[in-house]
Amino acid sequence: MKGFIDDANYFVGLLDEGTNLGDVIDNYVNEHTLTGKKAFFVGDLGKIVKKHSQWQNVVAQIKPFYTVKCNSTPAVLEILAALGTGFACSSKTEMVLVQELGVSPENIIYISPCKQVSQIKYAAKVGVNIITCDSEVELKKIARNHPNAKVLLHIATEDNTGNEEGNMKFGATLKNCRHILECAKELDVQIIGVKFHVSSACKESQVYVHALSDARCVFDMAGEFGFTMNILDIGGGFTGTEFQLEEVNRVISPLLDVYFPEGSGIKIISEPGSYYVSSAFTLAVNIIAKKVVESDKFSSGEKTGSDEPAFVYSMNDGVYGSFASKLSEDLNTIPEVHKKYKDDEPLFTSSLWGPSCDELDHIVEKCLLPELNVGDWLIFDNMGADSLHEPSAFNDCQRPAIYFMMSFSDWYEMQDAGITSDTMKHFFFVPSCIQLSQEDSFSTEA
Repeated sequence: MKGFIDDANYFVGLLDEGTNLGDVIDNYVNEHTLTGKKAFFVGDLGKIVKKHSQWQNVVAQIKPFYTVKCNSTPAVLEILAALGTGFACSSKTEMVLVQELGVSPENIIYISPCKQVSQIKYAAKVGVNIITCDSEVELKKIARNHPNAKVLLHIATEDNTGNEEGNMKFGATLKNCRHILECAKELDVQIIGVKFHVSSACKESQVYVHALSDARCVFDMAGEFGFTMNILDIGGGFTGTEFQLEEVNRVISPLLDVYFPEGSGIKIISEPGSYYVSSAFTLAVNIIAKKVVESDKFSSGEKTGSDEPAFVYSMNDGVYGSFASKLSEDLNTIPEVHKKYKDDEPLFTSSLWGPSCDELDHIVEKCLLPELNVGDWLIFDNMGADSLHEPSAFNDCQRPAIYFMMSFSDWYEMQDAGITSDTMKHFFFVPSCIQLSQEDSFSTEA
């Protein structure tokens, strides 16, 4: 029941009634404590099925094209392919991954804002024709290397999150859109639609109001040049919560009815990534070092107002591994202590670091935890997005093992959705025999 990102085949443990994610984590913590205390993931694939059902229930009119770079684990891609999603790929490698699952080129879009010529040529060779573009330079590359390209013009949004300094911005302004359309006409490149993207960090749903209005303007502008427009891509930015999805739908549904009504021939698509996978993966890490510091010197000299000690812990995974997204955004999870501790046990100001001894490898600046010891385990949930890439060679980081699971009820739900073991070519479902006693637990060795 062990899987790695590059495995051709992977095992999925089917959990009996009464066995839950906590039991699975307990089992693997026990085994890793005995075999080396390496970090590991547990992936609950049933949660991906539930997210897809939620999407179908709330925004069935929008076809999802899963953003592959978010989590390219083959198990994730295969289950989404079986569910009928499309795929948004940023590279040749990603296109190859989904093509190997039998996904047709019509269900793949090439979304990299800065494309290599060799990869544009590869997309042309395999029939991936729908490509996003936001500048004249990119348009000329596409024109020279992909004669059958169908371009989605990527427009900028007024996505003011308050944390934009230093971030690269993509998307053409309305003013530049007319120039790009003129160039496309001269270069004989087909423009078939518009894309925009609203960041998940944006708290204002009204950004969609402006984005959809701008998209309608570009559709009309393109019509003046004789382009036949038939796709609107509203991008990603979905956090994964049903509330946020419903809130976005509440804002955009009436606008879609006005600007892109049913029967107009406009296909509405989106690029959800973390929406599908974030909650499906849990990471377990081990404490490898501990330091006691004076509380008044904690966190770069910040006063804590307490005479109690503070603790700095190092873990066996960090920003050069599973916490890579921490370099560009805040951590979207709270560490949970695996060992049992009393409700009245004192909590101490704590700081969590990765293993590299690098000043960037700061995972949690300050949190309250009971006193931990080297060898204790911390659990991070919501770790399925931007966490399962190939780790950096820096500090000899090792890729954590991935253990896949699914409850029988979720498997039955998959079958109700038309997915059977025959359609999951690389899946091997095996009954779980998890026991809470170590001597009865199953082996995880490959």
